[in-house]
Amino acid sequence: MVTALGRRSLLEPRSLGEALRLLRDEGPLVPLAGCTDVYVGLHFGTVPQQRFLDLQGLRALRGLRLRGDTLVIGALATYTEILRSPLVRRRLPILAEASRWVGSPQIQNRGTLGGNVANASPAGDTLPVLAVAEATVVLRSLDDERRVPFGSFYTGYRRTVMRPDELIVAIEVPPVEGRQWFRKVGTRAAQAISKVVMAAVRARRPRVALGSVAPTVVRVPRTEAVLAAGGELAEAQAVLVEEIQPIDDLRSTAAYRRRVSANLLAQFWSETTTSRRRGRRS
Repeated sequence: MVTALGRRSLLEPRSLGEALRLLRDEGPLVPLAGCTDVYVGLHFGTVPQQRFLDLQGLRALRGLRLRGDTLVIGALATYTEILRSPLVRRRLPILAEASRWVGSPQIQNRGTLGGNVANASPAGDTLPVLAVAEATVVLRSLDDERRVPFGSFYTGYRRTVMRPDELIVAIEVPPVEGRQWFRKVGTRAAQAISKVVMAAVRARRPRVALGSVAPTVVRVPRTEAVLAAGGELAEAQAVLVEEIQPIDDLRSTAAYRRRVSANLLAQFWSETTTSRRRGRRS
């Protein structure tokens, strides 16, 4: 455990422009938002970096709003804000559901969506939701802004396309057609890292994404294609367990993750079928 912080420094920009200038001219710097992951790393001595950039005071990174048909979520939006947002509950209820299972209320009050995305953990609870929602990550540097489709954002385990001089400023989500579904499986329902987490959308073009089953959060296009073509559920399950790449680790085994993933796919398909039938009867 590391307790001495004397060699570390914290820069506190007063505006987004100043933060981006510091990233460009004073880097490398580690951006800090809710700090729910960085503080753990500092406590256990697994964060080698010494210089940090505090983003908490940047109003430009906050807020949830609609821009036309697009839901725009500021990078500093907390899980609590997402949970309480009528806009999110109406447009992307599975994001609110995922936020409800992130840690404790204290973590939900501090943790941010942008931090979860930037942290790049394959077990991030919100990441499968953003994958099936086909969200866009908005990156900004001092000289440029670019939009990266969520499916292209991760390049490997805890690696992204972000440059050292860029910050995530927002997540953009287009309208999501179809029935949305989310489940997390862990040692406990909350306050535990996911063993498997799945988000899905039941529509003409079904979408399924999973976390904790590969080096990054993943969509499963071959499984989706079986469902879209009207294939048997058993066929889709067989394709799914071949399509994912789980490992054995301290939290679970690859075999368990494959079995749970197949069961979650069946649960998703069954529950959304039942809901559709009930909707027709009413």
